[in-house]
Amino acid sequence: TSLLGKDFNSAPSNLDDGSKSLLESRSGVASQNVYPAEEANGLSIMQTLIHLLKCNIGTGLLGLPLAMKNAGLLVGPISLLAIGILTVHCMVILLNCAHHLGQRLQKTFVNYGEAMMYSLETCPNAWLRTHSVWGRYTVSFLLITTQLGFCSVYFMFMADNLQQMVEEVHMTSSNCQPRKILVLTPILDIRFYMLTILPFLVLLVFIQNLRLLSIFSMLANITTLGSMALIFEYIIQEIPDPSSLPLMASWKTFLLFFGTAIFTFEGVGMVLPLKNQMKHPQQFSFVLYLGMSLIIILYICLGTLGYMKFGSNTQASITLNLPNCWLYQSVKLMYSVGIFFTYALQFHVPAEIIIPFVISQVSESWTLLIDLSVRTALVCLTCVSAILIPRLDLVISFVGSVSSSALALIIPPLLELITFYAEDMSCATIAKDVMIGILGLLGCVFGTYQALYELIQPISQSITNSTGVYA
Repeated sequence: TSLLGKDFNSAPSNLDDGSKSLLESRSGVASQNVYPAEEANGLSIMQTLIHLLKCNIGTGLLGLPLAMKNAGLLVGPISLLAIGILTVHCMVILLNCAHHLGQRLQKTFVNYGEAMMYSLETCPNAWLRTHSVWGRYTVSFLLITTQLGFCSVYFMFMADNLQQMVEEVHMTSSNCQPRKILVLTPILDIRFYMLTILPFLVLLVFIQNLRLLSIFSMLANITTLGSMALIFEYIIQEIPDPSSLPLMASWKTFLLFFGTAIFTFEGVGMVLPLKNQMKHPQQFSFVLYLGMSLIIILYICLGTLGYMKFGSNTQASITLNLPNCWLYQSVKLMYSVGIFFTYALQFHVPAEIIIPFVISQVSESWTLLIDLSVRTALVCLTCVSAILIPRLDLVISFVGSVSSSALALIIPPLLELITFYAEDMSCATIAKDVMIGILGLLGCVFGTYQALYELIQPISQSITNSTGVYA
């Protein structure tokens, strides 16, 4: 059987249950199935708020100082605030559409993929009604792409920090002085560290016990919280005069900022499962606005203060700018440990979508072997992606531009138009949805183009920072 006790023979119904599985593993839900809040002990307001925060705090947060550098000291915070507001608004659109479709079809819970499929089933266009299932498949594909992209970023993040810790161990001291701008020649290629991490991650994703994974989730939360506290403690000290920093950067680098900013808002696919798990789902709007307000404030503060602290030397991850002393080396270690365990949680989304479908195609005697083989193949796929493109900053921007922007900014307004168009939508609402969709599409196209353009450039010619080891 699968993690959620689903029937492998009903493969199509498994195509968008991945977000439910991730919520279970992150929140430590002991049940083997996702029940509506009325049938089980639902989450309190505080529990829901904590899970919302956890869903949106990952490696993208550490790349925000470089994102601010790519946008400018003035344009960066304003643009991040605007993108945050748009993302929250699109989350509200998604919630409203799912609620409306659930009432129309008398369903207790409608997930992201089902919402897209059900809305297409009732749209005026006959061709779209006939092919409505592809709406669900599209959302599932984007979820798989996004989550595997997150996992590839995790590979690079852990390898970058492991390389810096190992190759600087002979210079590490108890004196926490700022880093000098001296680039060291790496002793071992970054890909070696990725291959070193690979077997441990393969063993980690073999764990299919949600209770055990919830323990790992708690360890990840503790290490992440401790790391963030020490990072803020350092960057608020002795901030240099920011007058020399540009208020507005080049439009080319701004496109990379867009991808990174969208990437950081990782929780758009989790709002529906979170609402469904609350004791009082009608209070979720309050939790969403409060939680996302805190997240946006955290993003802006870390990104702006980090850029002001490190200026033109800002790295792809702020951890790579920390002093070479035992205290801040422990920060890299703690955050890397947290990301290591979080890998297994993010991995559940593509695994719970792909594995049941694959297993349904083979006999029962091959179930275990195929399950483990697919898990191994997916982990190796994320490792190969990281090896082929070992640029943390550009991959974050690429994943954000390609799939995160579609899930967060393009599909929700499109979903609202399809769902409510036949119910006398106002011209203002239609214009608003069209504008958001066009903005998301432009960011997706041009952000993807710029990220790909930067990826094919030699490191010395790139307009963004590459990850390096500093002394």
